[in-house]
Amino acid sequence: MKVILNQDVKGQGKKGDLINVSDGYARNFLFPRGLATEANAQAMSEKANKDSAAAFRLAEEKAAAEAKKAKIHGKTLKMIGKAGQSGKLFGSITPKEIAEALNEAYGLEIDKKKITLRSDIKTFGTFECEVKLYTGISASMNIEVVKE
Repeated sequence: MKVILNQDVKGQGKKGDLINVSDGYARNFLFPRGLATEANAQAMSEKANKDSAAAFRLAEEKAAAEAKKAKIHGKTLKMIGKAGQSGKLFGSITPKEIAEALNEAYGLEIDKKKITLRSDIKTFGTFECEVKLYTGISASMNIEVVKE
């Protein structure tokens, strides 16, 4: 009997999978516990609709990430840092500050955890960073730190 799983079932499959199980297992275990539904025409069309909606949503997220990449890839973001008495940068530039500057300059909401610095920014100059926007999509950009 073919069934569509409503929840993850250990040893059988994940939620939304179409699997083939024995009649007794389906009637006595899966159906009474609400773990699966019979794969009739209506259930199959609902599954197809959900799958196409998920694929569309995935494509939209990917397109949005590509648009963000086009906005910032290869660009230089200028940040102002305070100088200490010796002319060195007071403190350091953190990914949180870079995320705030990206939001201010380009209007992009990027999580600070998605920004990877190649080295700590503790001096003035130009530094490279990588911004992970989506699985397999990342943009590299330069951070220029200048004196206040």
